Amino acid sequence: MIKKAAIFILFVSLVSCQFFEKQVPDEKELLEQELKKINWDEVDEFPSVLQCDTIKDAEIKRQCFFDYMTQTIQERIGIDTLRVEYPEIDTINVKITVNPDSSLHFETQYPNDSIALADKTKIDSILTSRLSDFPKVEPAIKRGVKVKTQFVLPVIIKMEK
Repeated sequence: MIKKAAIFILFVSLVSCQFFEKQVPDEKELLEQELKKINWDEVDEFPSVLQCDTIKDAEIKRQCFFDYMTQTIQERIGIDTLRVEYPEIDTINVKITVNPDSSLHFETQYPNDSIALADKTKIDSILTSRLSDFPKVEPAIKRGVKVKTQFVLPVIIKMEK
């Protein structure tokens, strides 16, 4: 009886393995499927500064970050010679790159033919010198990894009256 039971259990275990055997997807196929699920145009967490870190709501924290960046840039370049030498400029678009290592890169963007090349170079130089010791910015996070982000902020150069 024990012999028959052992043979039956052995037979069932050999046959039942075939029922559980599944086709395992290829590694590349799995990777492609996973990559298609990711929205590469959005980050999980926006870059942040110390002043905004305590905010829990993602949208409010994002707005805090952009407000802080705009205000800090305006304060640093608004007091400069830009107002005096270029009174026709009231807004500068600043392209900001936040790298995964927290380093920043600032680049001005101008409307077509609005400013001569020499003036662009001078304005870029002023911007670079005024923003060289910018406060630390934590990079954006995508799926737990720090990533590079870029955005453009319109910075208003306020005229004193």
